[in-house]
Amino acid sequence: MEIDNRHIDVWNNCLRIIEQIIEGRKFETWFKPIRPVSLVGATLTVEVPSDFFREYLEDAFLDVIKMTLKRVIGSDARLVYQVRPVKVEPAMVFPAVHGNPPVNKSIPISTYQPGTSPGPFVYPGLKRVNINPRLNPVYCFANLIEGECNKMGITVGENISLSPGNTPFNPLFIFGGPGLGKTHLAQAIGISIHEKYPDLVVLYVSGNEFKTQYMEAINVRNKLTDFLAFYMKIDVLIIDDIQDLQGQGSQAAFFNVFNHLHQRGKQLIFTSDRAPVELRNFEERLLSRFKWGLPVELTRPDYATRLAMLRARSFREGVRISDEVLEFLATRIKTNFRELEGALISLIAHATLTHRDSTVELAERITQNIVGDEQGELTIEKVQDAVCEYFNITRDTLQSPSRKRQIVQARQIAMYLCRNYISSCSLSTIGAEIGGKDHATVLHACNTVSDLIATDRTVKQYVTDLEKMIAPIA
Repeated sequence: MEIDNRHIDVWNNCLRIIEQIIEGRKFETWFKPIRPVSLVGATLTVEVPSDFFREYLEDAFLDVIKMTLKRVIGSDARLVYQVRPVKVEPAMVFPAVHGNPPVNKSIPISTYQPGTSPGPFVYPGLKRVNINPRLNPVYCFANLIEGECNKMGITVGENISLSPGNTPFNPLFIFGGPGLGKTHLAQAIGISIHEKYPDLVVLYVSGNEFKTQYMEAINVRNKLTDFLAFYMKIDVLIIDDIQDLQGQGSQAAFFNVFNHLHQRGKQLIFTSDRAPVELRNFEERLLSRFKWGLPVELTRPDYATRLAMLRARSFREGVRISDEVLEFLATRIKTNFRELEGALISLIAHATLTHRDSTVELAERITQNIVGDEQGELTIEKVQDAVCEYFNITRDTLQSPSRKRQIVQARQIAMYLCRNYISSCSLSTIGAEIGGKDHATVLHACNTVSDLIATDRTVKQYVTDLEKMIAPIA
């Protein structure tokens, strides 16, 4: 029986062309490790060492690869990557150019005559439009690590995906600090709904994009109507970073969209860096609607969740990293998933490019650039620096005997944060370093701030923002 080696011949022809364009070390590092697997029609499947390797290839050499494949195979050439498995698990397969994202059905839109320029989505004269849901296939539930920090959100999200718009969780309001997985969870719900109900139109958009699209629409005749008509056709609307939706006009447009979709049982999902009650510069009628459904907070991941995420991601990248190194990263970086994932990818990149093993020493050097020295040591001085930066005042002003309301409030908040986040400091020590106050003054300041947090939304927001600023140190 004759063995079909066409895929090998085709890839070797590609390598000869690529070597003429990309010479030396780059060619040896990024193209020599690739192995041809099969050629079916015009689709060439190649095996790469890791998912990181695949992503770098596409980021750095996509144009060269496309040109070469078309030259060797033809204009309909297609490339599929197969990531080399690290154990006995089956290889993971990724179509080229980062996977096949979900695709919505086209929907009818009543449009108006052409104006001076096209609207943000709808082009004049079209009766049906194709809507890109803008969902990243990587952000699925399968790639979302569950822990105490997000268990509630995942459970609610899975319930919503079974019956979108028909649960008590509409709207779903996901909030929490940066890097805690809000975008991932919101998109995972959208992806799951799209898989279960392909006829539903799903759209993911940021609050800032919605505002920009609105501003573009009001500057062109009849385009505001097209803009609203477009959004009112959506079945599942996901708006990320809703806190960026500032401006009376854009909020009024969003209010109309919200009411229209909610009254018709369409699913609404929002993410924010703060709870609905803490949003500033929002109309009260919008804030009340955000509270109709369910607010879900994502918190900082615990050690077990951080370690599980690192193990899952390293396997997804197709690399073998010792438990000792992963445990070091999980212990060293405590703030959020984004920094943890960034450290892991940086470690893999360094090890790949320098042909070295991933060791604790290398991990320590890499995390030094992320968390710095003594990450766990929060000092009174660092709290004062954060407060001064936030309120735009100097250290001397903070420590001065000034009785101006803003200065007094900043000083009291600094004392409150020191007492709550630096367990080794006594009230007397805190007072001595912040303006030379006695322990009774510090205790009064802490009690005052505690009372204001419960009654004054503005002060609560000040404290929340400052807690986020010192979180990477605490």
